[in-house]
Amino acid sequence: MYKILEKEILNPTVTKMVVEAPKVAKKALAGQFIILRVRENGERIPLTIADYDRNKGTITIIFQIVGQTTMMLNELNAGDEILDFVGPLGRPSEIEGLKKVCVIGGGVGCAIAYPTAKALYENGAEVTVITGFRNKDLVILEKEFEEVSHHAYMMSDDGSAGEKGLVTNKLEELIQNGEQFDEVIAIGPLVMMKFVCLLTKKYDIKTVVSMNPIMIDGTGMCGGCRLSVGGETKFACVDGPDFDGHLVDFDEVISRSQTYRIFEQEKREEHCNLFKKEVA
Repeated sequence: MYKILEKEILNPTVTKMVVEAPKVAKKALAGQFIILRVRENGERIPLTIADYDRNKGTITIIFQIVGQTTMMLNELNAGDEILDFVGPLGRPSEIEGLKKVCVIGGGVGCAIAYPTAKALYENGAEVTVITGFRNKDLVILEKEFEEVSHHAYMMSDDGSAGEKGLVTNKLEELIQNGEQFDEVIAIGPLVMMKFVCLLTKKYDIKTVVSMNPIMIDGTGMCGGCRLSVGGETKFACVDGPDFDGHLVDFDEVISRSQTYRIFEQEKREEHCNLFKKEVA
């Protein structure tokens, strides 16, 4: 069992938890993830390691409440325990040798972008961060990004936070103003990552994306997290989650991501109805 030490509501749909997991924290690196199970017979879900503290033996996770399992997880509080918490899994982000990098985070994807930006910053790279949200109510980790970057820009769809526009608008503005990045790292909604890659391909800038497709065991055995990269089948859990964005077949990934949408909606409704009955 893994005790929850801290819980913080970042916005109405996103929650941060600090979990006591010393063995995971001992080896965790930016870009890796864990797989957890809230209770017996529960679903196994992957969550990126948003931060870690080797001295305290803790792992920070940030998750969006989108399905039954994340709803169950969000009902836990500090002092409660998570049944399974396995990791670190996946390949760490490759940061060595990078001198000037632009890290782009969209929505809850910022929770994945943050540890990468932090690792780059601590490794001596010049880090530019661009974050994007629908509106000011959904902003997360603003202060944290400012602390691990040399330049931080925020975009929002409606202009209520930072500048009005898309992350691609700011990225192209910076490029046209003479910024020369060794690499762009984009993490967020699939559509956002796709259009970041289309933009950077035009300017011939290497771009890495973090993929989080359907995943079950996290060891490459189930094949659920497969995707096409450069015409080859890859598995996000063992070959990634970071991939060359210019080689990812985003249309295929976006199509596969819709597979269980109706099932997830039914499970959310089922869980909400059960919760209402328990309260009544």
